Amino acid sequence: MPSRHAANRVVLVAFLGNLAIAVTKFTAAAFTGSSAMLSEGVHSLVDTVNELLLLYGLKRAARPADVAHPFGYGRELYFWSFIVSLLVLALGAGVSFYEGVTHLLHPHAVERPLINYGVLLASGLFEGSSWWVAMKAFRETKGDQGYFEAFRSSKDASTFTVLFEDTAALLGLLIAFVGVAGAHLLGDPRFDGAASLGIGAVLAVTSLLLARETKALLIGEPAHPHVRAAILRIAEEDAGIRKANGVLTVQMGPNQIVAALSAEFEDALSTGEIETCVNRVESAIKCVHPEIGILFVKPQTPETWAKRSAAVRSASP
Repeated sequence: MPSRHAANRVVLVAFLGNLAIAVTKFTAAAFTGSSAMLSEGVHSLVDTVNELLLLYGLKRAARPADVAHPFGYGRELYFWSFIVSLLVLALGAGVSFYEGVTHLLHPHAVERPLINYGVLLASGLFEGSSWWVAMKAFRETKGDQGYFEAFRSSKDASTFTVLFEDTAALLGLLIAFVGVAGAHLLGDPRFDGAASLGIGAVLAVTSLLLARETKALLIGEPAHPHVRAAILRIAEEDAGIRKANGVLTVQMGPNQIVAALSAEFEDALSTGEIETCVNRVESAIKCVHPEIGILFVKPQTPETWAKRSAAVRSASP
């Protein structure tokens, strides 16, 4: 899992880059009348607001557990990431579609196209730098997984949100360049409007993917399989436990996990010895995986656990 500092750095770099790009794009759109450039300006403005929301979510998620939220505030980040995905759809894609349709129905020539080319080039450099920072952080956590598989299994909403936004931004810049170049070189302003529709489509797909993943995290996903396997292995190695039946986990935040372990203890252990065993196992597990904030251990026979697991599987869709 990436540290909170690394996640903050990724989001902060994206915020500063998008803010500079948004100002530049809106200025260029005002001078050239380009629909694609205006759509790109709205896109960058939405991304800038999104980064602010993610920074707020990271700050809120870092608060310690209290009486009102005994498991901590980790899911605050998932909530704000979900809001970000909705903003990308409602504002970014919505405005781009509107601009594209308007420009196709009422086309007008793009003025001073060289300004657009310069802005798109500069924006590509800024977005590329931000994308590289996010990709570097993402690579550090994905291991041997493929990129899409790592995205689906990632628990750090801030990093993959920034990475998706920056990827969509780079695709949007490419589409805007094709639209502006087509309107300029072929003398047909409809290319500019079509580019806005293309940018809107990219943003719509991005927002739906982000919404799907952050919704799953917000509702409650289990921790990575290797975390669950480590809990069972450490429990099995303790002399006081006859068998570690199974474990349930819930990801409460990028670095916050709640786990419940079902275990059968040795019959000869007294109540005090069982308590000592539980404390010993909990310390060993948290030493390997400090992100496990709370561990519940339930004395249970393998047969009882098997019945409970079978009931859960039969109820699954």
